[in-house]
Amino acid sequence: MSGAALGIEIVVVFFLALFLLHRYADFRKQQRMVLFGTLLAWYLCFLIVFILPLDISTTIYKQCKIDHEEHAAVLPVTPLLSNQTAGNSTMVCYKPWSYIPDGIMPVFWRVVYWTSQCLTWLLLPFMQSYARSGGFSITGKIKTALIENAIYYGTYLLIFGSLLIYVAVHPQWHLSWYELQTIGITAANTWGLFLLVLLLGYGLVEIPRSYWNASRRGHLLIKTYFKAAKLMTEKADAEENLEDVMEEVRKVQESIKYNHPLRKYIDTVLRKCPVDYQEKMGRNMDDYEDFDDKQNTYPSEKSLVKLHKQVIYAVQRHNRTRVQWQILLQQAMHLEDVAKNETSSAHQFVHSFPSTEPTSWLSRYFYTPTVEWYWECLLRHWFYRLLAVVLSLFSVAVVWSECTFFSTRPVLSLFAVFIQLAERDYNYLYIEMACFITIFFLCTCVYSTVFRIRVFNYYYLASHHQTDAYSLQFSGMLFCRLTPPLCLNFLGLIHMDSAISHQLKEQTAYTSIMGSMRVLSFIANGFYIYYPMLILLLCIATYFSLGTRCLNLLGFQQFVGDNEMTSDLIDEGKELIRREKRKLQRIEDGENRRREWKERYGNTREDTARNRIRNEAAEMTETNYSDTIPNTNRQAKYSRTGRGTERDSIELLQDAEPLDFNAETLSDDPLEYNFLLCCGRYL
Repeated sequence: MSGAALGIEIVVVFFLALFLLHRYADFRKQQRMVLFGTLLAWYLCFLIVFILPLDISTTIYKQCKIDHEEHAAVLPVTPLLSNQTAGNSTMVCYKPWSYIPDGIMPVFWRVVYWTSQCLTWLLLPFMQSYARSGGFSITGKIKTALIENAIYYGTYLLIFGSLLIYVAVHPQWHLSWYELQTIGITAANTWGLFLLVLLLGYGLVEIPRSYWNASRRGHLLIKTYFKAAKLMTEKADAEENLEDVMEEVRKVQESIKYNHPLRKYIDTVLRKCPVDYQEKMGRNMDDYEDFDDKQNTYPSEKSLVKLHKQVIYAVQRHNRTRVQWQILLQQAMHLEDVAKNETSSAHQFVHSFPSTEPTSWLSRYFYTPTVEWYWECLLRHWFYRLLAVVLSLFSVAVVWSECTFFSTRPVLSLFAVFIQLAERDYNYLYIEMACFITIFFLCTCVYSTVFRIRVFNYYYLASHHQTDAYSLQFSGMLFCRLTPPLCLNFLGLIHMDSAISHQLKEQTAYTSIMGSMRVLSFIANGFYIYYPMLILLLCIATYFSLGTRCLNLLGFQQFVGDNEMTSDLIDEGKELIRREKRKLQRIEDGENRRREWKERYGNTREDTARNRIRNEAAEMTETNYSDTIPNTNRQAKYSRTGRGTERDSIELLQDAEPLDFNAETLSDDPLEYNFLLCCGRYL
């Protein structure tokens, strides 16, 4: 099994990153460069999280061998005692099932770490500016990206230069390549730890509270109404913004004709517009007007680049809010259905609006209406509460360990106590599972906060393939900057980082590539130890919703239970949901009426079509017969023509499509209205 676990996890993690990217990005519309950069960043970060427990178990096994070798060297060397020592060593220090041979992990960590750092500090910022640029050529986009990142890169050089000068003024330190590398890693981890504590302090409280609130159906439904009101405002704003941008595009494309040199840029902008706007603008276009005949003022290429950027942002925002509104509407109707079905004595879950998607085999045989009723109305409530309690205990353990992990005698960190107890029995499976669950929980608290960040619609991760290129790459940058210091912080929690625990133990391969933090002692002995204690204050502030209340006071509408503005938005959202439900009900009633007409008069339509075919066949036979007999009576020929004219008139009336003013949309099926007309004629 040597190396097999490593290979399996590498493959599994790749598909996990690919699945998440597919959930948030649109593979058909996003640029391949954006997708590749984001996938690589997420993949490398997930690799660090999943592979680190294997590195820890392998390190514990190596430390076990070192301890037994030292113990054997101290004991008197006698044949009997030597055999007993060898037997005990063989019996206790067995290889873990996921043991990784020497030399693999250091190379693996160097490749993963430095690739992720190159992505987050160099490539992704450049690709982010490149994808956001409205340029029409590759050269123009590269130029824009370089200008935007000049200040960005200059700030990093200033920070790195300051640390370099600090080390250089100390004559006892010799600046070798290894020490320069350590300074760079320390600077990156310090920045990441600063942001990590802020995000972790929020997630440790908000995640358990979100599950607890999810068990309160009334609270969750009210909050959904509040979100509906806010989202409708955003949706209306996005539609208005799109209208304004499309009006500017219309004016520009009317002034720049097909023989203008800038027309190719206008065509590029038009291709980014919605289809209905493209058709509307295409109908109003005059192909024969020469741009030199009139003294018009034409926009510059720079203004077209700005307009192109505005079109991309407006269209993406409009599509995102439209999809989010449909998702939120389904959630609100589902919660209302749950509230109605709670009092049902039949124990059968009934939906107000059945899903239009085909029923899967899982729902058909296992997730039946009875099972759905027990889960939605009975079990889910208690399951979420139990999960919230477990996550709360985990959060308390993390906060306690973050405040006490610097104490090695006695050991106060709970995670260090658990790992050391398992280390005495060399229970490698327990060690790996405990490490993975703890790291996964920390990553969930941090990453979920990243996915919830929303800065003035400038950065926003939206599911159902609605995330733009800028937000995808920004998330990849954050992941690459947060994951290494998070894992280093976890190693400090379990006392496997000698820079913090000050213990002479075998170091993990992950810690070895980070270098010795003693090069910068004020960071290793000060910032890395005492700054994580700030998590306690952040958790208290998050528990009392101080940040939410401050934002609400500043004018940013937040969900606060005892606020008048919140109550007004809840009422507004409830009315919006009712309006959408009435609209859906009218559409469903129209579909039911059309379905009933089809079922009731379906045989009549088939008979009419059959009679039409029979009459046409008879007419063709009669015409052929008249051609073979030249002495046919002229009056008979005229009578046949008259009958044919009458039949054509009837068919013309039957082909008419009456309008159904009761339906939301007009049907495109002419045969349906043929039979409605026939039935009306007989009635």
